[in-house]
Amino acid sequence: MDAEEFRRRGKEMIDYVAEYLENVEQRPVYPDLEPGYLRSLIPSEAPLEPESYEDIMKDMERVIMPGITHWHSPYFFAYFPAASSYPAMLADMLSTAIGCIGFSWAASPACTELETVMLDWLGKMLQLPESFIAGTDGQGGGVIQGTASEATLMSLLAARCKAVRRVQTYTSDKSEVEIFSQLVAYTSEQAHSSVERAALIGGVMIRKVPTDSNYAVRGDSLKKMVEEDKAAGLIPFYVCATLGNGENMWMHIDAAYAGSAFICPEFRPLLNGIEFADSFNFNPHKWLLVNFDCSAMWVKKRTDIIGAFKMDPLYLKHENQESGGHWQIPLGRRFRSLKLWFVFRMYGLQGLQAHIRKQVALAKEFESLVRADKRFEICAEVVLGLVCFRLKGSNELNQNLLKKITNSREIHLVPCQLSGRFVLRFVICARTTESRHIQQAWQHITQLTFELLDVLRSAVKVLHFMHVNELWNPCESAMLIHK
Repeated sequence: MDAEEFRRRGKEMIDYVAEYLENVEQRPVYPDLEPGYLRSLIPSEAPLEPESYEDIMKDMERVIMPGITHWHSPYFFAYFPAASSYPAMLADMLSTAIGCIGFSWAASPACTELETVMLDWLGKMLQLPESFIAGTDGQGGGVIQGTASEATLMSLLAARCKAVRRVQTYTSDKSEVEIFSQLVAYTSEQAHSSVERAALIGGVMIRKVPTDSNYAVRGDSLKKMVEEDKAAGLIPFYVCATLGNGENMWMHIDAAYAGSAFICPEFRPLLNGIEFADSFNFNPHKWLLVNFDCSAMWVKKRTDIIGAFKMDPLYLKHENQESGGHWQIPLGRRFRSLKLWFVFRMYGLQGLQAHIRKQVALAKEFESLVRADKRFEICAEVVLGLVCFRLKGSNELNQNLLKKITNSREIHLVPCQLSGRFVLRFVICARTTESRHIQQAWQHITQLTFELLDVLRSAVKVLHFMHVNELWNPCESAMLIHK
């Protein structure tokens, strides 16, 4: 493919992408396939001779699209948003074309410097404390990681390094291995599994702190665990929660999904206390219209991160190396800050705030529909774009409802577990989701619920558990059956 054909095919691809996104809601949101479907559709080996571009694009619809879960469908309400916008896609295309590998300032000055400035811009949108802003001479600063999981791991490893050095200043006879065996980290029992995984990779023990009725960690619960561990000779060094500095622990705040909302003044109080944190992270690639991957991480003292991972072979040495590749696990890094630059400039802060507020309003609309139906219950406070709800009755009843929803392929939801209960999650995900999609989704859920409970009513008749009459309550019947 030469430059002339690239121009032609590139225009065709833009048309293909635009048409796909404009009409994605016409496609089944969830594929109707069995694992291993793809292998039989393509040859077992790569072709010896070049194939045509036209044949490849035909196979996109024949082979690939049938196996796609359409995250940008307005009927996708699973997991979390996968942010996307046309400015971000154009910036990603340009980043791919430039193709610089920004492992140091010298490797591509613009790649390094724009990232620092964009994280300052974003930090100021969030009203982060000045200590997190790099500016021209600040001690803190931001970096783009691939995911929140990477940011959590980086913060834990940096905290581990800092704790070892601190311990060795007053007990120089202790080896690193001995200190590692005494280190203990803390996180909420409701925290993402990536926190526990970071501890596993970091080779340190981790304890899960119980939460209250609002699924939040309370300070007294954490304090009690810390005191118990210190009495047992352990060294508390890290907490992924909302406090911890009083015990000389590194505090990391992971706001992977919710962090985007903090650009709105009405949601910014949720971040109060950030001034006590050592590091903070959230994913613009979830809810801020910047496509994957783009996870923003800030630290108060960038030397804590750089010092923990600094290695300078001769071929990487440079006088401005602090601005380079000691902030993350991989050495190489893409020019991801272009996506932030394009999106921030083409939407503006007000446009991004409007996007967040619209999706929160849609979640509230769905919440009101659930509350109006006495067969259902809301399982946690609806603050942003996530609604946790369930059909009143047993876990098995809700599992069966979710199975029917999934098999229908009209909307896509996934579950979670709260206080031992099987709960359905409904998240406003796609940029193009409107009120009509919420209404249609709820109608679909209630129709499937009616069908499910109708089957249960038939079972009640057969088993003679109760007489069916005009006073029959399907929810109570379902609870009786599944007890």
